[in-house]
Amino acid sequence: MFVLGIDPGLSATGYGLVQDTNPPTAVLAGVIRTDAATEASDRLSELYDGLTEIIADANPDVIALETVFTNRNLQTAISVGRASGVVLLAASRASLPVFEYVPTAVKSAVTGDGSANKGQVQEMVARLLKLAQPPKPADAADALAIALCHLRVAPMGLSR
Repeated sequence: MFVLGIDPGLSATGYGLVQDTNPPTAVLAGVIRTDAATEASDRLSELYDGLTEIIADANPDVIALETVFTNRNLQTAISVGRASGVVLLAASRASLPVFEYVPTAVKSAVTGDGSANKGQVQEMVARLLKLAQPPKPADAADALAIALCHLRVAPMGLSR
């Protein structure tokens, strides 16, 4: 099984493809970036185009998506929500199931601590995937963590 993890954002959407092997294998990871000076509608279109290309090239079995969760910045929540909607659309058009996870569940599945910081998540992603160094940028590492979360949680029937 191939899981495409997505860390949605309007400025930067991280993606990471993980194969369900023992240990799990990172196949690809990266970030789709959009220019903040561009209209939001055009940025969302760029994001959709980038996601559809990645989905076509990677051919994942499922998509694992980090859900919108914030109690701090309303503007960030709105832009992440818009990016998440684009991810859901791209997945639907590709007939792929989507499983959503809150950030604390991702952190807990990867580090054992739902309040782990970004550095701890990056370090554990590197260990779990047997990478020489933590993946960068952080958005790509988060996407790999989301994919790993799905691989750990889905067999227990706790996903969606």
